[in-house]
Amino acid sequence: MPTPRLLTSDDWPETELRAAVLSGELVPVGWCWASPAEPQTPALRAAAHAWRVPDDRVVASGRSAAWIWGATSRPPSPVEVSVPPTVRIRVDPDVRLREVRLPAEDTVLVGPIRVTSPERTAVDLLRAPGAFDASARDALRGLVAIGVVRVGEVRRRLAALGTIPMVRQAARRLDQAIAATPDQAPAGVSPR
Repeated sequence: MPTPRLLTSDDWPETELRAAVLSGELVPVGWCWASPAEPQTPALRAAAHAWRVPDDRVVASGRSAAWIWGATSRPPSPVEVSVPPTVRIRVDPDVRLREVRLPAEDTVLVGPIRVTSPERTAVDLLRAPGAFDASARDALRGLVAIGVVRVGEVRRRLAALGTIPMVRQAARRLDQAIAATPDQAPAGVSPR
């Protein structure tokens, strides 16, 4: 599969790239730029991610994986990646690194990099420590909206985790994320 054509600050000065965006000749793709005619596919976004985090031992995960799958329009800040617990690497301060065991079936090769599968990405978003903020909720909803994740499959995967930490909280977060929003009325009820 050919790699999508991306331009980076290695190709042209960043000021010229940004000027090309203003004139409509290029569009930003994460930390890179592409022709407006280039489809914003997971492979294109994966190539942009690979330019930003070139170490092939890392796996794009969390919100970065959601962005690559097309669930969000902008890449996250900080970038989120995972490595096996036995790997030691240095990353930039704006890269969030998690040490986690990822079974082979939980990763997919997308373009030049490995990315957590859409289902694993959803589970990781739900199980992340700390608050389940709007960007994580929107990324999860985006995965469902574009059809790469089914809520029933996410529930099944959470149930299969048993009693490991954050599973019950993840199930509650899933329920909250997919619940009707205030401007949505249940079937048969007209909104006021």
